[in-house]
Amino acid sequence: MKLYREGYRNIAGIAGPLLFVRGVKKGGYGELVTVEDGKRTRKGQILQVEGDLCVIQLFDGAMGLSTGDTTVWMDRDVVKVPVGMNLIGKILNGRGLDERGEEILFCEDRIPVSGLPINPARRRSPRSFIQTGISTIDVMNTLVKGQKLPIFAGSGLPANEVTTQIVRQAKVRENSQFLVVFAAMGITKRESQYFIESFKNTGAIEKGVFFLNLASDSAAERLLTPRMALTVAEYFAFQKGYDVLVVMTDMLHYCNALREISAAREEVPGRRGYPGYMYSDLADLYERAGSIDGSAGSITQIPIITMPDDDMTHPVIDLSGYITEGQIVLGRDLHDKGIFPPIDVLPSLSRLMNKGIGKDQTVDYHRAMADQLYSAYAKARELIKLRLIVGDDGLTEIEHRYIAFGKSFEESFIDQRGGDRNLEDSLEEAWRALRALPDQELFKLPQEMVSRRER
Repeated sequence: MKLYREGYRNIAGIAGPLLFVRGVKKGGYGELVTVEDGKRTRKGQILQVEGDLCVIQLFDGAMGLSTGDTTVWMDRDVVKVPVGMNLIGKILNGRGLDERGEEILFCEDRIPVSGLPINPARRRSPRSFIQTGISTIDVMNTLVKGQKLPIFAGSGLPANEVTTQIVRQAKVRENSQFLVVFAAMGITKRESQYFIESFKNTGAIEKGVFFLNLASDSAAERLLTPRMALTVAEYFAFQKGYDVLVVMTDMLHYCNALREISAAREEVPGRRGYPGYMYSDLADLYERAGSIDGSAGSITQIPIITMPDDDMTHPVIDLSGYITEGQIVLGRDLHDKGIFPPIDVLPSLSRLMNKGIGKDQTVDYHRAMADQLYSAYAKARELIKLRLIVGDDGLTEIEHRYIAFGKSFEESFIDQRGGDRNLEDSLEEAWRALRALPDQELFKLPQEMVSRRER
């Protein structure tokens, strides 16, 4: 218990969620403060220090505050998140409070949300296959432990449904402890209710920790949410030995909050108004994924990012693509056909796929199967366009069979109707789709396997 409180009333100004205070002695970046105005108490965090001037971002916004009767009390502490095994199955808000808005009292420790960077000399190369239960990811864009693999989705596409499916189905194939940490940022109350009901009804709630930040919450809290989630993930991965999958949705909302704070600080804007430091800010989050030598645990990330106007050159999409190791793209054409999940495999890519597949990991012909499916489906898509020009009579028999393969591939391999498939079932569906093609067209696969395939 503190017997002395250090407070300041020299409020220089208020701008959006920011409070400017003069005369602060030894203020530190990231330090917590308590703001009182006689009506309510709010929490905030020092965002910037210039001499004795401190810029404070308020987690609850500055609505109703005035410069005359406001006192800023220095907590002389940083933002910390409670950690412990009792967090599993908990639903928290963006500040780490429970569903009633109260602190978690019984915990093993409280850890600063800034996290500890992984020593590059001890960082272990990502390896080992994580099964998502989605064929287009497991077979063609394999997720590997310690990888950062974002999902890009246009507005109106079922990104939330794909997210819940991954949270529900994800598992590691070897015997190890596995946990999902889910962070939602800037979602509506309807989306929040959808996530909560989905996780509870499917039992996913029992194998995860969940952070929900609503659109009505402050931008400052939105910037805190992924750091809370990643700090909890680091605790379970590197102190408890869990393989942790962190799913963060929607990073576009996070970056919009970053832009809002930057505008309130009157910083020089960059591309489309986003701050110039957005790249380093995103890298600070994404690079918290990985594995460490000497630790049994790992952190794997799947950020979900909305593409405004389906634009893959949008700054948030573009910068995320530079930092991460591939992308999963949801296709609008597939969605219009009623296919779920509508993952378009052609623009999708997992750069670390080869580290988690092959002999002793999945199956020895895994890479060859993925290459064959890519090659055949790309040709089928081109022939579908050509048929619109030349008609059916202008195509050869082999070309018709490629088109038949494309249809079968979409309807049986890509489309799962929300069902869970293990890797063996996914490979069986791939073989079933390839039956539409003659043996000589399966030149990417080992010939001994082609000759033995079932008809």
